[in-house]
Amino acid sequence: MPPTRKPGDNLLAHNRRARYEYSIVESLEAGIELTGTEVKSLRTGRIQLRDGYVRVENGQAWLMQVNIASYQHGNRNNPEPERRRRLLLHKREIEYLDGRVRTQGLTIIPLKLYLVRNRVKVEIGLARGKKLWDKRQDVAKRDAERDMERAIKR
Repeated sequence: MPPTRKPGDNLLAHNRRARYEYSIVESLEAGIELTGTEVKSLRTGRIQLRDGYVRVENGQAWLMQVNIASYQHGNRNNPEPERRRRLLLHKREIEYLDGRVRTQGLTIIPLKLYLVRNRVKVEIGLARGKKLWDKRQDVAKRDAERDMERAIKR
């Protein structure tokens, strides 16, 4: 059953795992090239961003490994769920991202998918992978903050 969306709620998908696995250095918004049935499927919440990443090839940015399930009421012309999708960015932005990836060894990952005036946008982030001890530190810090909040409430 797809999650129910409230009117005015424009968030379609959120990659919660990304902030656990990576430290986000910088983020920016990009458009995405989709077909009509993919947009309909997105509006029902049938998307998975977890394994997604962005690759720059021949001066174009491509969103890879993002699963947008086939639209249930579509026909046999539905696109493949895991096809690569072109991101709509300015040439300078693509060159900037490509340069950061090549020189600093960063990764580009999708963080959120949302609607802006009925257009689907992707928030992508330049990310650096975390080590296991980084993840443990984050969990310990979050637990400590939660304990302090509980103590203050009492």
